[in-house]
Amino acid sequence: MRYLVLACDYDGTLALHGRVDDATIAALERCRASGRKLLMVTGRRLEELATVFDRFDLFEWIVAENGALLHHPATRKLHPLAERPGDTFAAALTDRGVAPMDVGHVIIATWEPHETVVLATIRDLGLELQVTFNKGAVMVLPPGVNKASGLAAALEELGISRHNVVAVGDAENDHALLDAAEVGVAVANAVPMLKERADLVTVGDHGGGVAELIDRLVASDLSELSAQITRHHLPLGNLVADGQDFFLPAQGVNVLLAGTSGSGKTPIAGAYVEQLTHHGYQFCAIDPEGDLISLPGAVVIGSVQGAPDLEEVAKLWQKPTQSVVLNLAALSHHERPAWFAALAAQIADKRTRAGRPHVLIVYDAHLVLPSTAKLADADWTHRTKGLFLVTDDAKLLGAEVLKELDYVVAVGERANRIMQAVADAAKIKVEGVVAPLAPGEALIWNRGLGQAPFVTRMARAKVERSRHHRLAVDGELPPERSFFFRGPEGKLKLRAANLKSFLELASGIDDDTWTHHLRQADYSTWFRDVLHDEALGEEVAAIEQQSELSPADSRGAIASLIEARYTLPDAKA
Repeated sequence: MRYLVLACDYDGTLALHGRVDDATIAALERCRASGRKLLMVTGRRLEELATVFDRFDLFEWIVAENGALLHHPATRKLHPLAERPGDTFAAALTDRGVAPMDVGHVIIATWEPHETVVLATIRDLGLELQVTFNKGAVMVLPPGVNKASGLAAALEELGISRHNVVAVGDAENDHALLDAAEVGVAVANAVPMLKERADLVTVGDHGGGVAELIDRLVASDLSELSAQITRHHLPLGNLVADGQDFFLPAQGVNVLLAGTSGSGKTPIAGAYVEQLTHHGYQFCAIDPEGDLISLPGAVVIGSVQGAPDLEEVAKLWQKPTQSVVLNLAALSHHERPAWFAALAAQIADKRTRAGRPHVLIVYDAHLVLPSTAKLADADWTHRTKGLFLVTDDAKLLGAEVLKELDYVVAVGERANRIMQAVADAAKIKVEGVVAPLAPGEALIWNRGLGQAPFVTRMARAKVERSRHHRLAVDGELPPERSFFFRGPEGKLKLRAANLKSFLELASGIDDDTWTHHLRQADYSTWFRDVLHDEALGEEVAAIEQQSELSPADSRGAIASLIEARYTLPDAKA
């Protein structure tokens, strides 16, 4: 389930002339029965609301006073979220003839045309207060307090992300509420500007519109709106054809990013992760080889000594914005698919209950979702959305996984072959063969819309070292990922298990051994293909091609490049 919470305004949305009819109450009960939670977010004072509405029990939390007060109906807990303006302000308004006037736990409210006096009083007293309008009502609150801030406080209590919320309203003070939710809905009787900004406008008005929305939520989880709602899509490049921005949905789609080593996958994946983090989406990143640092907003679990503890992962996921990187370096190639199957089951359960993690990112996906894995044939692939798979070879992925892709992003000289591999697995035809891609470009196929592939100039990660783990600097890489100085006759076996030991060994080996590996491009290959530092690999490759350099000069140049990109205080070349 993607949308777990429905947040409703009261007056003009649930209620007509201050009252909620039986049909709307029945719809709210249907929403709860579907496993979703209800929040009320209203500008009214709680005590005033209680005089006209007696079904507080339907709501997990009531956000009253336009975001200033939290009420928990089950325990009758009250929690003001700000301080009320001082008594001097209320007294000054009374002295200036402002009536009627309601004073709540935090809010002070009156009606038009008293807004002029209210604003003048705030100015004369030198106060920092904000005024919000709601169909004739004039509400005074501390700065930063609105329905969005109140919603955030209620969601924190529930442990639910705003990206799993649908909000519905009708008036000027509902703009912040609808903007804060993943889907913002205006009932048919809403003010024009709110309807213009909303993701969806109901056919029915007032409670009838809310009932209509609930029926769609229960029936389809609003899946039919996925293509229509684009305001949360992530900007990831520009179309080469016309320069228009390219956006990728933040959740609810399956994406494959494929290309050979050194083709530019890593900076594209990094840009995607940075965008997810910036917008507050929770992700889980699978790192089979153990070469990711803690991505933005994420905690790394697992190491070469032990696989991630799934119970620890579950605890971290309780916070909606906490993302994780799962290091599987301790697992063998044969163990990874089964371990991933267990994780997938946990994620499926977590998504049913909490709608998170929003995205499951799988680096080197062919190592955990190979064509030989049982998971490839499981029903799990047909029920899962929110996958972002990164691989060197799409053909190594299970066919059942390839069939479920919505977007294919192919980079490098084999982009067309990647598209064809996916098309063959899905038994569909792909149109549009392109010329070789320029550096930084990708071939993108939106299978969901049935479009021909198009070329996009992709955004790159702001932090280019997003896949450079401390393990590569001074940790202990496994033997199969270490660098071995063997020399021209293969008599040596000097193992560099990290960059620090690489520089130490490089400074001590003989010139023939150093030059042997230099001429074979072994150094750039290790940096690019094993450490996944494509930028460093390219720079070192340029040095390897300069035959006029002496062994001392090439050693010094490569050492300088490494030290410029990493912190190696004790290493000397």
